[in-house]
Amino acid sequence: MFKAILIDKSDDQQQVSLETLDETRLPEGDVTVRVVCSTLNYKDALAITGKGPVVRHFPMVPGIDLAGTVEHSSVDAYAPGDAVLLNGWGVGERHWGGLAEKARLDSRWLIPLPAAFTARQAMAIGTAGYTAMLSVMALEQQGVTPDQGEILVTGASGGVGSYAVALLATLGYQVVASTGHLEEADYLKGLGAQAVIDRAQLSEPGRPLAKERWAGAIDAVGSHTLANVLAGTCYGGTVAACGLAQGMDLPASVAPFILRGVTLVGIDSVMRPYADRVVAWRRLGELLEPAQLDAITRTIGLEEAIDTASALLAGEVRGRVVVAMSP
Repeated sequence: MFKAILIDKSDDQQQVSLETLDETRLPEGDVTVRVVCSTLNYKDALAITGKGPVVRHFPMVPGIDLAGTVEHSSVDAYAPGDAVLLNGWGVGERHWGGLAEKARLDSRWLIPLPAAFTARQAMAIGTAGYTAMLSVMALEQQGVTPDQGEILVTGASGGVGSYAVALLATLGYQVVASTGHLEEADYLKGLGAQAVIDRAQLSEPGRPLAKERWAGAIDAVGSHTLANVLAGTCYGGTVAACGLAQGMDLPASVAPFILRGVTLVGIDSVMRPYADRVVAWRRLGELLEPAQLDAITRTIGLEEAIDTASALLAGEVRGRVVVAMSP
């Protein structure tokens, strides 16, 4: 038996509860993992509250991240006792996910837990930090260097934004953090932001082109914010788009692309190939310090996940939330 957050639906009404389930209910897979920690991401909160079409079939255990120990394996790649990590692959959407004490998975979705991290530390990073690292790598691959000027991070007090600020600052970039929570300015400056601006400067409809300011940007917000970021990006700059907190639309013009040669790079973390995942997690181990993880993270129990999901969507959660399966 194991405990899990279970989402079900009847008569078009979604129900979510903490349940005790028999292991025979686990879905198909060639590896069974005893989950040590999971996380609460924005997507998880949408799934739990039913405020977004995340769950593809019911019943579903949410949780797009997990870290734990292999209990059973029918493949050579993993053996009982191996520490493993998972991000994405439709887990928590189409396949039972990490907000449970056990998970049965396709071994191809796993990577070994990096030696630099405990399970809790890996989940403090989770998809949010992993996505931030992929975004930073995209800027690097496009030739954006610290000496070129300011790098903007939108949604900076959220999980992706917090890690983007910390990673960029560690690499020597001049980071400007945009947030709707100006009371978090000290927190963001503690992560390495050199300046903090109100998201209201970017969130309303703007001009096709604005004054050039950003050498590059990591945007976790989308919609008018992303349009305004593109409009203010310097000639030859790069913007990595990795989120949609404001919306999925992009009410922008082609002007930044054809008049300033701006590059817009899309960041997908869900289906990223194994090799990219390993590189991203290796670099996270090289760049992040335990103190940074502690500053960004708080830990809750599985029984608190449902209520915390609503708080996350209401903008009441700063940084990252780790869900520990046992105290």
